[in-house]
Amino acid sequence: MGREDKTTWKSSYFTKLIQLLDEYPKCFIVGADNVGSRQMQQIRMSLRNHAVLLMGKNTMMRKAIKGHVERNSALEKLLPHIKGNVGFVFTRGELIEIREKLLENKVRAPARAGAIAPLSVIIPAQNTGLGPEKTSFFQALSIPTKISKGTIEIINDVHILKPGDKVGASEATLLNMLNISPFSYGLIVEQVYDSGTIFAPEILDIKPEDLRKTFMAGVANLAAVCLSIGYPTVASAPHSIANGFKNLLAVAAATDVEFKEAATIKEYIKDPSKFAATTVASTPTTATAEAPAAEKEDKKEESESEDEDMGFGLFD
Repeated sequence: MGREDKTTWKSSYFTKLIQLLDEYPKCFIVGADNVGSRQMQQIRMSLRNHAVLLMGKNTMMRKAIKGHVERNSALEKLLPHIKGNVGFVFTRGELIEIREKLLENKVRAPARAGAIAPLSVIIPAQNTGLGPEKTSFFQALSIPTKISKGTIEIINDVHILKPGDKVGASEATLLNMLNISPFSYGLIVEQVYDSGTIFAPEILDIKPEDLRKTFMAGVANLAAVCLSIGYPTVASAPHSIANGFKNLLAVAAATDVEFKEAATIKEYIKDPSKFAATTVASTPTTATAEAPAAEKEDKKEESESEDEDMGFGLFD
């Protein structure tokens, strides 16, 4: 009877996974290390009406996908990424919004012996509030301390763990004694699947402005190469035309050749005083701005001289 129930459960799981793969065009492959059942329930509640979270054994997920590859060959791209403690988050909504919901459901957790540190852990200089009997414990970890008002005080900041370090029993005990919970755990997006394409989650952070900037940089490089080798393209044509026009202006300025666009530059060459006329036209604004200041200074000097001419001394 138990074997039959297990078989039925597996069959239902396969059916549900295949149904979700057919129904939803997008999904996340998420890592669930150090995520407890209570936190998982909170994540499911936050995703309600937005996405569907499905966990399971890797062998069962691979088997279900392999059996469905004939109908949707793009699903085969998921298979290499189903390793470790992973699951699926299926959605029809915006991937960035769903990812934000996943990040919001991280919880603080204490350091446990044997865990891998996902980030740097620094113990700040502080008064620990611990008694002097704990001094030997800090000395074993090479942490400089002193006794201040009957308690142990850490003198300098201590970089106790680096990313990728394995948390030892001593480090875990110390962090717990200091009530420091340095880590936060939740579902981590490892890969993104969207309509047959799978990519890294960092791609979601790329904005349209970044794409435009990169594209324009590529166009500029292409135009530079084409101009250098003399091979005309759509990217280099405007620059070629502009350079050619500059050459025509130079020829017209040095010869009697005339055309409409060269008339202005020829006038400037014949009468350089027109340059001065344009520069003088821009200076009155500064002159008028300086005039009130000069007038104020003159008035101030006049008022001071009038006071001096009154003929009264300080003690008159």
